[in-house]
Amino acid sequence: MAAHPFNEHIPSLRRYAIALLRDRSLADDLVQDTLERGLKKFTLFQKGSDLRAWLFTLMHNLFINQLSTSRKWLHNTPPVDVPSGDDLAEEMVTARDFMQALQLITAEQRAIILLIGLEQLSYEQAATVLNLPVGTVMSRLARARERLRVLMNGEAGPQLRRVK
Repeated sequence: MAAHPFNEHIPSLRRYAIALLRDRSLADDLVQDTLERGLKKFTLFQKGSDLRAWLFTLMHNLFINQLSTSRKWLHNTPPVDVPSGDDLAEEMVTARDFMQALQLITAEQRAIILLIGLEQLSYEQAATVLNLPVGTVMSRLARARERLRVLMNGEAGPQLRRVK
């Protein structure tokens, strides 16, 4: 029996879900929901298009829908034990600080950082997943990287006025 075409994408879907949610159990639920939806809607998948991007689109939409209806995913930042006494401790502190900073940026910026930085999607693939123009993906990525840089350096950052 041949393996289902979704199988090769499960590890990257899970990695993305864990990075989004910072909770393996919730991430596994999101991956399962994504695969279930993918199976139900597989007839809508256009042969020859990017299956990975299609699955990430499904996951992103599920994440956004569930985020708006469930507060359990917000601020889910479990404590990290940091070993001391060597270079590994410093790397662990940096990783912990990065993960905490990642939770402080907007969900839209976090999704772009994770899709492009962690999952190595192209700008075009990320734009497809997020249903955005490529230019918007590029500008959000730049703003997200700058916000992370500010947070990681402990800077106050520029205070911008909201224009209506």
